[in-house]
Amino acid sequence: MTTIIIIALVVILGWYFVSTQRDLVSKDELCKNAMSQISVQLNSRWDAILALAKMAAQYSQHESETIIKAVEARRVNNVTTAREAEVQQGEINNLWSRLMAVAESYPELKAADLFKDAMGGVKQYEENVRLARQVYNDTATKMNRIVRQFPSSIVASMLHFNVQEYLKIDDEKKSQYPNLDEAFKK
Repeated sequence: MTTIIIIALVVILGWYFVSTQRDLVSKDELCKNAMSQISVQLNSRWDAILALAKMAAQYSQHESETIIKAVEARRVNNVTTAREAEVQQGEINNLWSRLMAVAESYPELKAADLFKDAMGGVKQYEENVRLARQVYNDTATKMNRIVRQFPSSIVASMLHFNVQEYLKIDDEKKSQYPNLDEAFKK
């Protein structure tokens, strides 16, 4: 009888271990996928900003060339961590501000339909990035619960699964984000 109880406990613990491992792998893959979606959306924003910079080149050759070179130099094709995503977001915002300064200097550029359409594209990509960030943070929350809660934390620790870093925007960064709606009103 004792042998049956021990075998039953081993089977139950084995089942729990395998089940928890599968859940951890599933959540880890979802986190990686969500981060990949952020990377895709950030790359789309880089493309849209580069297109705007090329349009602005017709009005201000020097400024636009500087912005185009900065876009090409600072762009990272594959963002894999929350920190990298935040750095890319900051780079995009800095270049966006410079590009908007050029647009402010040339009202005819800002009034051009092609430029307005491209700005609308950038606005859509920003919304896509926001949604992708939300999906990532939701997925990271689910992963972190499993990694931190007992008894799954034991399995997570044994298999070297770690808490996922959240994407954050502090008050200083919030003030740096361009308000695209204001750009359309002018």
